[in-house]
Amino acid sequence: MSVPTPILASQSPRRKELLGLILPAFSVQVSDADETLAPDTPPEEAVRQLALRKAEAVLSLQRDLGEVVVIGSDTVVAIDGKILGKPRDREECLEMLRTLSGREHVVHTGVALLRGGERRVFAETARVEFWPLTQAEMAWYAATPEPYDKAGGYGVQGHGAVLVKAIRGDYFTVMGLPVSRLWRELRRAAPELFAF
Repeated sequence: MSVPTPILASQSPRRKELLGLILPAFSVQVSDADETLAPDTPPEEAVRQLALRKAEAVLSLQRDLGEVVVIGSDTVVAIDGKILGKPRDREECLEMLRTLSGREHVVHTGVALLRGGERRVFAETARVEFWPLTQAEMAWYAATPEPYDKAGGYGVQGHGAVLVKAIRGDYFTVMGLPVSRLWRELRRAAPELFAF
């Protein structure tokens, strides 16, 4: 049985780093999937839909690689049922930080594994609690470049770590790829990728 080629359908350097923890070799191909969602889509369903769209878009381009396993992923931050995207500017970043300050929110990361006609789509959820933040702390963080390419306006693996009081769930789900669950799903979908 041939070993399938793993492909990560994401441009995220964090996802690439995390996938490297469980797969020694894979390629990266950025998806150009439409990420528009119906306004009333629940956050956990949104990440499953987007992960699947990204993976399907990349799978549709694979003609010469033989058998592949495509991994798509998407992450959202939500509070009070509302999805917080990437802040467009400093004011929106500060507004997000004020919303998250002293409260618990949820981070959903969806993953889609595609191999031939097989589809495995799942989502993991972590609960994140922020410390109560002062105006000075929020202004300091908003002045860094870190929040502006991240869902919810913060990066738990960077300077944003100082904002976080507690995480209930998988830390890597908050970073953007639930490594432990993905490893288990990959071993079912493509056992040939692993030595045991």
